[in-house]
Amino acid sequence: MPEVIIKYKKPETLKILKGLAKYFDFKVTTDKSKKKSSLDDILVPGDKTLNISELEDIFTGSGIDASKLREEAWKRSK
Repeated sequence: MPEVIIKYKKPETLKILKGLAKYFDFKVTTDKSKKKSSLDDILVPGDKTLNISELEDIFTGSGIDASKLREEAWKRSK
């Protein structure tokens, strides 16, 4: 049987393919050998409409330095 690999971004695409498989007599299988990262379940695509300019008032003039913040926040306890 010929085989085709389809890569998709939206989960709805898989639902559509499974629905079409019933009518056109083909199988939809997933590759079990590829390990899915646990981060894939946690990460959510960002909202492009988000307006971060409102955060400027909070952080501007605060004297926050990225390297200083990392040193303080990432201290290892012994």
